Amino acid sequence: MYANRSARSYQEKALSTNASAQDVTSFFNLLTGPEIFDTIESLLPAHRERMFPPTETLAMFLSQALKADRSCQRTVNEAATHRLISGLKPCSTFTGGYCKARQRLPLNMVSALVRQTGSLMDQQIPDAWRWHGRAVRIIDGTTVTMPDTADNQAIYPQQVSQKPGLGFPICRIVGITCLSSGAVLNAAMGPYKGKGSSESTLLRSLMNTFEADDILLGDALYGSYFLLAECQARCVDALFE
Repeated sequence: MYANRSARSYQEKALSTNASAQDVTSFFNLLTGPEIFDTIESLLPAHRERMFPPTETLAMFLSQALKADRSCQRTVNEAATHRLISGLKPCSTFTGGYCKARQRLPLNMVSALVRQTGSLMDQQIPDAWRWHGRAVRIIDGTTVTMPDTADNQAIYPQQVSQKPGLGFPICRIVGITCLSSGAVLNAAMGPYKGKGSSESTLLRSLMNTFEADDILLGDALYGSYFLLAECQARCVDALFE
């Protein structure tokens, strides 16, 4: 037991150290690397050559999400510093341009990269990390609040316990995670309430993620006859509480 705790503590520290060491340049090199370059190119939106093109903006966003200081100011300062070190034309450290560029990032590009990077990680897992050589997929759901805009309120209504205009839009997310690596393989999001907003409904849109001989692991919420029947048809084993 203590050996497992020690190993987990070591892994958590290693992940934290590696995450804090990743800067904008590191992510930009990954995004333009041979493994995912074609995906990036195929999903890039039509854009002008700005100070923050989509690929660089996404690299900045990834770096921002993993830092202890997640402020836009720190992210822009870091990008400006790298431009000076690389001998490029200096850029302003005002955050307005970056924030607008981040809002223009296509959601389909981000979601496609999540699926592809998760798949790449899954392909490199040693068989010893799997359960008797079989892939175990964890399914689970959660909710997140969103910026309080008219567009978000129309698609993702706030909780019924909150008075109109006094709450934030809330959406439901269901994800599929690889037990061996922790990588997110796929995810779906929808409204918190209303028809088709349940976790089971969102999971049905992700069923093509599973392959024959996979093991599906989830809580009691997912243990329905219809899901078990579909798993059996796909030659996927399932385990629920």
